[in-house]
Amino acid sequence: MGTTNGSGSSLGSGPVSADALRSSFLDFFAAREHAVVPSASLIPHDPSLMFTVAGMVPFKPYFVGDEVPPYQRAVSSQKCARAGGKHNDLDDVGRTKRHLVFFEMLGNFSFGDYFKSEIIPWSWELVTQGWGFDGDRLWITVHDTDDEAEAIWHEVVGVPMERIQRLGDKDNFWQMGDTGPCGPCSEIHIDRGPAFGPEGGPLHDPAGDRFMEFWNLVFMQFDQASDGTRTPLPKPSVDTGAGLERILALVQGVDSVWETDLMQPLLDTACSLTGRRYVVGDYADRDSFAMRVLAEHARSATMLVSDGVFPSNEGRGYVLRRILRRAVRFAFMLGTDRLVMPDLAATAVDVMGNAYPDVVRNRDFIQGVLAREEERFRHTLRTGLGILDTELETGATLTGSTAFLLHDTYGFPLELTQEIAAERSIDVDLEGFSVEMAAQRERAKAARKDAAGGGGLVEAHREVLEQFGTTEFVGYRADECDARVVAVLNTTAPDGSDAVEIFLDSTPFYAESGGQVGDTGTIWSSSGRAEVLDTTFALPNLRRHLAVIVDGEFAVGDTVTARIDVARRSAIRRNHTGTHVLHWALRHVLGDHVKQAGSHVGPDRLRFDFSHYASLTDAEVAAIERLANAETLSNAPVRAFETTKDEAETLGAIAFFGDKYGDIVRVLEAGSSVELCGGTHVSATGDIGTIKIVAESSIGSNLRRIEAVTGEASVALLQRDEAVLAEVASLVGSTTADVVDGVRRRLDEVKALNDELKQLRAQLAVGRASEIAATATDGIVVTRVDGLAPGDLRELALAVRQSGVRRCVLIGETNTGGVGLVAAVDAGEGVEAAALIRDAAKAVGGGGGGKGDVATAGGKDVAAIDTALTIAREAATPS
Repeated sequence: MGTTNGSGSSLGSGPVSADALRSSFLDFFAAREHAVVPSASLIPHDPSLMFTVAGMVPFKPYFVGDEVPPYQRAVSSQKCARAGGKHNDLDDVGRTKRHLVFFEMLGNFSFGDYFKSEIIPWSWELVTQGWGFDGDRLWITVHDTDDEAEAIWHEVVGVPMERIQRLGDKDNFWQMGDTGPCGPCSEIHIDRGPAFGPEGGPLHDPAGDRFMEFWNLVFMQFDQASDGTRTPLPKPSVDTGAGLERILALVQGVDSVWETDLMQPLLDTACSLTGRRYVVGDYADRDSFAMRVLAEHARSATMLVSDGVFPSNEGRGYVLRRILRRAVRFAFMLGTDRLVMPDLAATAVDVMGNAYPDVVRNRDFIQGVLAREEERFRHTLRTGLGILDTELETGATLTGSTAFLLHDTYGFPLELTQEIAAERSIDVDLEGFSVEMAAQRERAKAARKDAAGGGGLVEAHREVLEQFGTTEFVGYRADECDARVVAVLNTTAPDGSDAVEIFLDSTPFYAESGGQVGDTGTIWSSSGRAEVLDTTFALPNLRRHLAVIVDGEFAVGDTVTARIDVARRSAIRRNHTGTHVLHWALRHVLGDHVKQAGSHVGPDRLRFDFSHYASLTDAEVAAIERLANAETLSNAPVRAFETTKDEAETLGAIAFFGDKYGDIVRVLEAGSSVELCGGTHVSATGDIGTIKIVAESSIGSNLRRIEAVTGEASVALLQRDEAVLAEVASLVGSTTADVVDGVRRRLDEVKALNDELKQLRAQLAVGRASEIAATATDGIVVTRVDGLAPGDLRELALAVRQSGVRRCVLIGETNTGGVGLVAAVDAGEGVEAAALIRDAAKAVGGGGGGKGDVATAGGKDVAAIDTALTIAREAATPS
């Protein structure tokens, strides 16, 4: 299929691999002055998205004008995932020839540089000359208003008019949202032949089976206002997207993505693990369907875990858990008892490792995460089947709520539940299931709406950015600076009181990011004074000072002095550098699979969340503390410097979760720790002081959290603990050095006294038992005994029974202020002890129980004890 064209982008002759196809796209545009941008993570920085769903997602801030792009042209092969929320292909995987959860999007981008007259001929050149597609089989669609694109395709490229079709907004117009950049699209389709459908072009093939679309060119040329009007952009842009897997199937000459070199090795592994045969092209064969699910979901899960997504019950982690459950469920249905995900993941790593070396480095960790999740779900799957079996025994119809419970909690698809029920001639309440499902969707929709909601100040922030640019940050080298006020916006403080957002042209205030809290401090001038409560980013690199004006006023253009709370910042510095040192120590003790999953660096303490599959032992915590404090004692210099991202990776720098990095990054060297970080730090590790871990806990499946203190907080903690230790030593009559032995001696004394007390109570019970037994009538005693603990009351009742009483009921006010009831009967009486006090317990506002010859109960209403005694006498007297 490949022919050379001199551009360095030809696929050449011989078998075409996915790696070769990916490189051909990147090389083609690199030769045309595009910056080759590595794929961003599957976890997007855009909070409105669950996953990176398209190639343009990492570039969105450039298209909407929030950030200035560092290049005018870019090209990438972007990792994408569509599962959950608006973009969801999960349920279609395995049923069609093209749907995948994980896929790669080839894309080239122009940020106000070139436009239609360049990208349209380039795309034709790459497709026909680089990839060798027959131009006579290619069809083009344009928006029904886009005369310009149609003319270029026909007059410049030479596509006949009969193979150019116009479509409306639904198919060929792209919008980022209700407002903002938008524009027409032009799509390239290939005619796969009569075997795939009738003639007529894409216009008459909405499913795209015969005329398959494989590259979409988006022309961002308008700005849409809230009233729907569209204004031409002064610098139109280009965003294109082409699915790697879809094009790979075309260049490899196979019918679907499943037969490509990306998916075939995974299918082979699935066949080997399950012992089943895969039938190419048979979409009715259930075994083949199951194997496609296993292959795709193993690759998706591998890539998601490698990028830091872990199975959980929320957000991305829940979607990953659903993906894994779907795969494991099909393996279970195929009769496979052994774990399948670790081996499938190993194959996925082999397939994807050349393009994404991170998955190779993370191989062992990925396999471990998937293995533990599969083991857990196989147990859940059996439990769900048990619930289903029980429910199917109760009636002729399985309730919709039960079917939904199995679907939502245990991962059972409705079809599986219906199939099992049909084997017993039982129907499933589909209407009830739909009601439950609709309610869940409404809850999810409301949650997404809440998450996506934004403030009314966004447009004002953009106006500030457009008019004055970003804020110069001088806080790495200064605690105070003179600055000019560029904007003051009214807002509210967290407590609901009036506040303002102050924007300066430069500031020493660090804005919250990378886990580090924002600075507080003071901004003042000759005309006013404001206390800064927090500092955050209103937009990228636009720092917002949330403040309360305590005196005077502030106006745009004022010259002010901005000064941070230096003591607070110093404490934050210690904790932030301490976080880096702890991260290094954690990886050294627990393993390289440890990855940061979040952090909080404040002035009082630090919190560090990380991936790990087990709670830390005391020995591990001690080892981590020893390593971390050895670093502080070394008093090594802390050095922060900027370099290229590639050079930072060569130095072994580790990226922190949640931070966003460009081509130039800031590296922090703190002793043995080398990290990428934009935060503020101490000048030497000794400035951190003592690092002390104060808490370790689980925050989710495969996620742990440690909390620690440094510097003055460590000293305060030590002083507090010493004071507590001294007080304990004083209470037990020992020195602090001997406090453990002193406490042990006191505990031994308490145990001896309790044993002695127990013996005395037993003796007392025997004595009182004789007195109570002497009052029996026909071997029955029902009487009141106050002042005993519930356990002692029980022992007394047993002692009375031992004295020859057939039926004994004791009721009284206990030493804790409640009501205690005990019944003891002789084994030959033929009545359970609980029957003697059941109604009596209700009379005192309580309950209890027991089986056989002894029963206990309790209550709260002491005033009703006499009533309870009367009821108990009636119950104890034979009828």
